[in-house]
Amino acid sequence: MIKVQKSQVHGDKLKSLLDNKKLPSQDKPHLEKAIKKYENWIADLENTQLTGDALLKFMVDKLNEYKNFIDLEFIFDSPDDFLYRQKGQLKLDNSIIEEFLPRLFDQRLVPGFARLTNIECGSRKSFAGLSFESPFIALSDGGAFIKTKDQDFAVTKAYKINITENPPTPDIFSVDINVSYFATEIKTNLDKTMFQEASQTASELKKSVSGCKYIIICEWLDMTPINTKLTPIDEVIVLRKAKRIPSNIRTNFSTAQGRQNYREFYVNLLQQYPLNIDSFQRLLFHLNECFPDTVNEDDVLKRGYF
Repeated sequence: MIKVQKSQVHGDKLKSLLDNKKLPSQDKPHLEKAIKKYENWIADLENTQLTGDALLKFMVDKLNEYKNFIDLEFIFDSPDDFLYRQKGQLKLDNSIIEEFLPRLFDQRLVPGFARLTNIECGSRKSFAGLSFESPFIALSDGGAFIKTKDQDFAVTKAYKINITENPPTPDIFSVDINVSYFATEIKTNLDKTMFQEASQTASELKKSVSGCKYIIICEWLDMTPINTKLTPIDEVIVLRKAKRIPSNIRTNFSTAQGRQNYREFYVNLLQQYPLNIDSFQRLLFHLNECFPDTVNEDDVLKRGYF
């Protein structure tokens, strides 16, 4: 049975903000309202009995409703500048997607999960490479080294690796690792540097794990699109199907007065480019392709390829 790690990363950040001494007093009532909204959002996701396309639509609608509240009413509309200017540090907005995605790992959306055993999904420190250092060169004692990478969202399986050299020496290397068969990186704004770093990570993973998929998920695109077929990345999914707000406009958002002047612009932007259900369906396509419901000879012959 697959074990889903339902992260509370966003909820934890909201609650820890209550103890942040730098939080302006005028923002505290709005934070308490945000925590209540968060609890209602999670309850709605937990209690729905819908299935299939209806379930996905319900989940994405609830995600847009809650995220618009945090982005617009809580952060953008704050009469102080602390929440907006510290967005990168507080991670209140971008942690929402990170907490939401594990809920897509549901047999009602990906039936193939029902046949998996000893599998976990969620945020994981995962295997990224194994290397051996020579003990015969200066300033080196040699040894085996495991490289790991924190994956925002992954389907993993735990392994224990034992490498024994005997004879001539009793060297034994043993380590417990999680191996990702489906890995994602989540970005609010994807730029070229982030893409190149993810490409390197994907390359290292795919050298060791056959058949794995590596997906980048972002809200806004902040680079010229690149053909992912020329890279180890399987696909980039842009949740809002839009480019990032230009810097000459964003600079006005750093003050409360500037944000109020541009509020209508920002509201229209969120309405025009919501988190799109098509993008989540695309992610589910990759999950269903990676973890099919059934795999047997009859299926292969029916579709005529493998």
